[in-house]
Amino acid sequence: MAGHSKWAKVKHFKGPIDAKRARIFAKLSRELSVLAKIAGADPDLNPRLRMALLKCRNANMPSENIERAIKRGAGGGDSANYEELTYEVYGPHGVAILGEVSTDNRNRAAAEIRSILAKNGGSIATSGAVTRLFHRRGQIIIARESAGEDTVMEMALEAGAEDFKTEPEGYEILTDPAHFEAVHRAIDSKGIRCETATITFIPDIVVLIRPSDAKAVSKLIETLEEHDDVKEIYTNADFEE
Repeated sequence: MAGHSKWAKVKHFKGPIDAKRARIFAKLSRELSVLAKIAGADPDLNPRLRMALLKCRNANMPSENIERAIKRGAGGGDSANYEELTYEVYGPHGVAILGEVSTDNRNRAAAEIRSILAKNGGSIATSGAVTRLFHRRGQIIIARESAGEDTVMEMALEAGAEDFKTEPEGYEILTDPAHFEAVHRAIDSKGIRCETATITFIPDIVVLIRPSDAKAVSKLIETLEEHDDVKEIYTNADFEE
């Protein structure tokens, strides 16, 4: 998300209530198991597993949960066959939403997601209508108190970052997906703590959501995020304070 809303999302992700934290851990555990099953338990040989481990780190997921999930996938303990899907959605007030889904039952997931959309003012978009509004980028967010602006900017740009943005809360670094790991390693090697570090979808154009419209948009996004099969939700909504 653009503007302050990405910082709101960081705070929302960092300090969820127990029930929400358990749901996040369950989804991450499934992702780890699936990726370990597909390409092995060694992160050095499994780039997607490395990315998932970064997400676990950002979520403060306990190491024993991580190890258990990877062992389950690599050891064949998870017998389900998961399929990865992308849903392109129009939400209330002109908002565009991309949803990444991992499911062992495509028909069930489709029916449940369509039901969520029908109840919350959303609809399925035609193929390509929403994906064209986003571009894939590595995104690293660092709180201002973690490091000085000049230090972070110089380090990021030297390591191959495409863009560096300064905001009141801190810094946003954007990279080509191919250069994300090099930039993150450069920052991590200096002991600078990242609030989030991931490859994500960044909207080319944001839709400013007024406070009077925020409830409807937030409800749809949060209901989709709560679905067990939904891994990630990306939106071009930018909520006014």
